[in-house]
Amino acid sequence: MSDTQTVSEGAAAPLVLRGVRLGSGGPVRDLVVADGRIAAIGTDTAPPPGGEIVDARGLTVLPGFWDAHVHSVQWASARRRVDLSGARSARAAADLMAAAALDGHHGPDEPLIGFGFRDGLWSDAPDPSLLAWSEDTGHAVALVSNDLHTAWFGRAALLRIGRAGHPTGVLREQACLDGVARLAQAGPRVVDRWVQDAVRAAAARGVVGLLDFEYADNIADWTRRASAGALGVRVSCSVYPGHLERAIEEGRRTGDVLPGTGGLARVGPLKLFVDGSLNTRTALCADPYPGPARPGERHGILQTPPEELARLMARAAEHGIHSAVHAIGDRANTLALDAFEEVGCPGRIEHAQLIDRSDLPRFAAPGLVLGIQPAHAPDDRDIADHHWAGRTDRSYAYAELLRAGATLELGSDAPVSPLDPWHGIAAAVHRSGPDGRDPWHPEQAIGLDDALAAASGGRRGLRVGDPADLVLTADDPARLSASELRDMPVSGTLLAGRWTYRTG
Repeated sequence: MSDTQTVSEGAAAPLVLRGVRLGSGGPVRDLVVADGRIAAIGTDTAPPPGGEIVDARGLTVLPGFWDAHVHSVQWASARRRVDLSGARSARAAADLMAAAALDGHHGPDEPLIGFGFRDGLWSDAPDPSLLAWSEDTGHAVALVSNDLHTAWFGRAALLRIGRAGHPTGVLREQACLDGVARLAQAGPRVVDRWVQDAVRAAAARGVVGLLDFEYADNIADWTRRASAGALGVRVSCSVYPGHLERAIEEGRRTGDVLPGTGGLARVGPLKLFVDGSLNTRTALCADPYPGPARPGERHGILQTPPEELARLMARAAEHGIHSAVHAIGDRANTLALDAFEEVGCPGRIEHAQLIDRSDLPRFAAPGLVLGIQPAHAPDDRDIADHHWAGRTDRSYAYAELLRAGATLELGSDAPVSPLDPWHGIAAAVHRSGPDGRDPWHPEQAIGLDDALAAASGGRRGLRVGDPADLVLTADDPARLSASELRDMPVSGTLLAGRWTYRTG
């Protein structure tokens, strides 16, 4: 086998996976791939003319994974940013940035961006004086929180994004998104190269598809990337409100294939926000946050009023565009459900991290999908235990949602969590993270089969005629512990019958 390969135009050569295990705990059979689909399943199967035979004994084949919530450019650039995940205070985060400024890898002509801080439990607050060193080094410095909803800018960075004179340098929500996007701008060729590298890394973990919620013109960006070469992944391209009217004028509808992308990119949903995030204490909740709060934000924030939310969803639905509604707090989820019921359209609720149990039956509405990120649960447990004290039994409540009939799809929210489906699968099944702590609310764990299906866009099992979007693993997931599942060795990934990743 060779290194990572690229999907290209034209039909893939036939392929026989000899003696492979069909799904977790499944039987051992031969699986034949032809014309981009599973052509046959049997024993001692003769290869089609010109086909390749792969000895797959000891390997397990599963439906390929879709990451149902990615910020592609932010993830691609975050892979190059200063890691702030271990910072336990504002001062510690600033010190990590100061050390990076002196390591010789970041010139003063490029922005110095850190990523991954969690300030929900910090004892100190970001202060401009902590970044004063950047005025001497000449770096435009920004520190981005793990949830992407807060960013802390130095003075040179504030000047570059048109915010000179901001008293604290801390921007939240829309101002944060706008500021980070402006500061991190690079030429399309550079950004596309970063994204291509990230896609290859995703394929090495079994990913065949992404739902991209990058804060950008995703339809234009992925069409451009396809014009420069095969994408190597299927992509559903979200639409933000600023691009909605143009999408309508161009006749875009959710699910439509984008011309010039080899059939790999499609129009996705309209992305809308009800509230903010847990770490930033802007998730909209029925109960107040403990301790002092910013004026008017004791319960979080409402980003899109209900009447405006319903108006935008109805406008999109009228033209065949579904909606994906960001809702984290329990009050936000109630408002999102209200809007879907009022408009009567299919779509998605993204995150659903804290729910009101009286809403459980409504999450099972036909055509509604919940995009969840199980890896957030072990990451957020301490912040949730503090800010949602007494309510965490109904946070990240995946088992209850499944029992209520909800449709779940797994994502990473990369770069909030790594773009690695095995992290999410392990967290969903074991309710634990890589720190080795005891499971957090294990009563909300879901079964492995449900987690694998949710990670593959709902595919259960392998059937003749299915797309040959497949992942080959070195072990059967059913046999593995939480840590082993997170680190699952992937032996190969097929997209429409072509290798996008291969080892050995």
